[in-house]
Amino acid sequence: MALASLRADPAYDVVGLVTTVTVDHDRVAMHGVRRAVLAKQAGALRLPFIEARLTWPSHNDAYEVAFTAALAAARDRWPALAHVAFGDLFLSDVRAYRDAQLERIGGWQGIYPLWGHDTAALGRRFIAEGHRAALCCVDTTQLGAAFCGRDYDAALLDALPPGIDSCGENGEFHTLSYGGPLFEHDLRVVRGESVLRDDRFQYTDFLLDE
Repeated sequence: MALASLRADPAYDVVGLVTTVTVDHDRVAMHGVRRAVLAKQAGALRLPFIEARLTWPSHNDAYEVAFTAALAAARDRWPALAHVAFGDLFLSDVRAYRDAQLERIGGWQGIYPLWGHDTAALGRRFIAEGHRAALCCVDTTQLGAAFCGRDYDAALLDALPPGIDSCGENGEFHTLSYGGPLFEHDLRVVRGESVLRDDRFQYTDFLLDE
């Protein structure tokens, strides 16, 4: 939805995506999404992607180095780049961290197209507009593991316990977007196995059905 907002705004021209990838596992960090699925997402969105590459286990200093390198690679490709957009919704400390990091790097400004939107309404609008996603990671200290792998739909929102943010903004869950109005075509993905990592994070694998 952040991408949709930017594409609808004539002030911005979105040229690419930046994603943190754990190279040891060949997956998107935190989400656990396979890199092959990431490549299909980017292709269906008609955007190239730049990787911030991490090894595992890692730490925040390593993330900052990887993110800085990814932005440098992006600017090498598109020298006029000046903005990085984030989908953050309301966590002021996270936004402050991002802005401070961009200031340290120099020459970049953070953009937050969804900032301050009501997350309950945003989740319902996501579904109403035809976007499609599934929960690929659940923090089981906040939400039951059984939610992992479910489609992000009205039934899921109705079933979320009180205090769980509709968009998972407090880290309750992460999602895999696999279709909708921004995609040239929906990705054909099938649900794989689910595993619990670190006695906390439940991951559900999604594979391409080609």
